[in-house]
Amino acid sequence: MRIVVTSGFCLVLLAGCAKPVDTAARTVPLTTSTITLASQVVETSCGECQFGMGGTGCDLAVRIDGKPYFVDGTQIDDHGDAHGDDGLCNCIRQARVSGKIKDGRFVATTFALLPTAADQ
Repeated sequence: MRIVVTSGFCLVLLAGCAKPVDTAARTVPLTTSTITLASQVVETSCGECQFGMGGTGCDLAVRIDGKPYFVDGTQIDDHGDAHGDDGLCNCIRQARVSGKIKDGRFVATTFALLPTAADQ
């Protein structure tokens, strides 16, 4: 059996079959889903330091339904000193966000870090 992936489709080819193979019935489209969030509170932190994501530096990430995503549209240093006591490299905070999860990343249209208990 041989699996070929081209242009978003997976095609399974069987060699040595006596009957012709109906390849149309074996074609499975690969889909990418886009999830939209509107003014939702999520966990946020440094993806590498707090969420255990791979990478080479300190990058902003959010955790939605238990899954972490790197963030596009804003950066970790836009939200205070990342290495301060309550910075995103040292603790997990909450943020109110809007945007989309697209291609495995969160694309933020709004991102507001919520105050800590010490700030209130």
